[in-house]
Amino acid sequence: MSNQISFKYLDSKDYDKWDTYVDHHPEGTFFHLSGWRDVIAEVFSHRPHYLMALRDGLVVGVLPLFEQRSVLFGHTLVSTPFCVYGGPIADDDECRIALETRALEIAQDINVDYVELRYRHPVASSSPWVDHCQHASFHCPIGEGEDQILTSIKRKQRAVIRHSLKNNLTHEVQTNPDECYDIYAESVRNLGTPVFSRSLFRTLQERFGNQCNALVVKDDNGTPVSAVLNFYYKNAVFPYYGGGREVARELKSNDYMYYQLMVESGAAGYQAFDFGRSKIGSGAHAYKKHWGMDERTLNYKVALIKKKELPDLSPNNPKYQLMIKLWRRFPLPISKTIGPAISKFLG
Repeated sequence: MSNQISFKYLDSKDYDKWDTYVDHHPEGTFFHLSGWRDVIAEVFSHRPHYLMALRDGLVVGVLPLFEQRSVLFGHTLVSTPFCVYGGPIADDDECRIALETRALEIAQDINVDYVELRYRHPVASSSPWVDHCQHASFHCPIGEGEDQILTSIKRKQRAVIRHSLKNNLTHEVQTNPDECYDIYAESVRNLGTPVFSRSLFRTLQERFGNQCNALVVKDDNGTPVSAVLNFYYKNAVFPYYGGGREVARELKSNDYMYYQLMVESGAAGYQAFDFGRSKIGSGAHAYKKHWGMDERTLNYKVALIKKKELPDLSPNNPKYQLMIKLWRRFPLPISKTIGPAISKFLG
């Protein structure tokens, strides 16, 4: 019996085979699922390079990759843009390294600036791969019932949530993401960040069905003030695209929102809360630390192909500060119109 590894690009007839592998692999995440191939290709028009590794006709590894090409932000190969996780998963290190090597060959063939693999945990890789660990994720178990969930949260953050519970807020879970998108778009505009297109939220909901929903928080007048688009996979809930209107800070409605998402998810049988990634040292990173969750540095790896060094695309980069200040002044309809043409390269 041959042990030689071969590779195949994913096509639609192999989606079930791909997802079955992801479902059963301990490192398989929501962001490895084949649905992202369709979402990112359709919404952002990025070119997929989804690789299946085979031994004797059996799947022994998968690697989702996307090629992004931009005059402003460069030409890259990423696993996977707009996703927290996405590096290769495989039966063994030999197969994983073979997928890394194949990714490098593709990168050299299409002459990208660099390749990025978004591993969750540390793995051993040889040159030219180097660690690029600038983000952290936050995780916690979901307790049984409201009281246990509240008790598990760090004391100061628990006090903020108790405050929010006195503000006559209500919440509802929705399968139509439009109301969530409108709040999210206003929130990121206020932060000075170009927003994604509405079609991203709609396509995610359509593609992932009951693995995706929105939780919307309303004030005592029934006006939506905070919202978050969530993903559900294996035993975990992932609040992913969230935000609030300007009044949210006063009402503590974002804090109320994440607490109620824990309560709703726990009641539905989910056991873990994955708070997503934040750049270490950012405001979002500091906010999540206040919850007292388990913080894990994300072990991304990069290999330079054309570039001599990685570009700094962080909003903390001083050269972007003027652009951020100007963006905050844009009327919301204009921000929603022109933002997607820029944000499609900021994944």
